[in-house]
Amino acid sequence: MMMKTFNIRVITNAKRGEILDLGGGALKVKLTVPPVDGRANKELIKVLAEYFGVKKRDVIIRAGLKSRNKVVEVVE
Repeated sequence: MMMKTFNIRVITNAKRGEILDLGGGALKVKLTVPPVDGRANKELIKVLAEYFGVKKRDVIIRAGLKSRNKVVEVVE
């Protein structure tokens, strides 16, 4: 079991969702949902799970639950 840590910058209410690799373990993730009632965090986990080809339970937000800047661990 290998864990990778990423620094994520989340942009909410985007016109279309996408993931941009900024290099050095940093990603910018654009989400179409608003940051209301944890919806953006749930969508972030779903999008990253699809991107990395893992289950949603293998994507963990370690820091920044209420911030645009997050630290996320992905278990592979």
